[in-house]
Formats: sequence, structure tokens, C-alpha cells
Amino acid sequence: MWSDGACKGNPGVGGWGVWMRSGGHERELFGGEAMTTNNKMELQAVIEGLTALTQPCEVTLHVDSAYVMNGMKTWVAGWKRNGWKTSAKKPVKNVDLWKALDEQVARHTIHWVWVKGHSGDPGNDRADLLANRGVDSIRAGR
Repeated sequence: MWSDGACKGNPGVGGWGVWMRSGGHERELFGGEAMTTNNKMELQAVIEGLTALTQPCEVTLHVDSAYVMNGMKTWVAGWKRNGWKTSAKKPVKNVDLWKALDEQVARHTIHWVWVKGHSGDPGNDRADLLANRGVDSIRAGR
């Protein structure tokens, strides 16, 4: 699974995209919001992809967002331990999305893979195109 978020302005019109591939099957997902941030769309993409899986799966999840990768692999355990507060005792930004992502991650066995965005990774490029389709759909009022 590859996921990506896009935002035209930050904040601004945003989109998320997910390309899923298993065996010979593929699935594309995308959507967006009229006023959002890039980080929110990066989180939403992963949430949507994992939510689309109807049963627990082993997932190799490719993301180009250090924010999402670091959040799930490093920060979330401390946030949960501290009542969803940062080490500076401030509320975690995007806490609703982090909680939703944490819930989805708990359903699956995730193998996290970070990829450099816009570097020619075919899956990341496809997820990026889908995220931009999400932006376009919002701009077109769909």
C-alpha cells in the first residue's frame, strides 16, 4: 500500500490518495477537503487505506511523510502514555486523526517503509496522482 497527501496552500484545498496492490488486485482511493493541511491529508490517506481493509492484514505501508512515520514509530506511545500530550505538555496536534490512525494500525500488522517523495517510486507517484485527484474533485465540487 502507498499513501500520499497533497495540499494547495497550507492550509488550503487538500487531497489524499492511496494505491493498494495485493497479488493481481489493485485498488485506488482518493478524497479531499476544502480547507485542510498537508499533515492532515498525509494522516487521512493512511487512515483511509487501512480502513478499507475489511479484515486484519499484513501490510507493507509506503509513506513519504516523516511526520506520519515518526508519529507512529516514535511519538505515539509517549503521547498515549501522557494522555495525548506532547513532551512539552501541549495537546497533540491533529489528535483526532492520530487516534483514528492508531486504532487502524492496531487492527493490522504494519511494515512501515519510508520513500522519498517525487523520487520516481512508482507506487508513491501513483498515490501522489490520486491525492491530486482528491484536490481536483474538491475544486470541481464533487
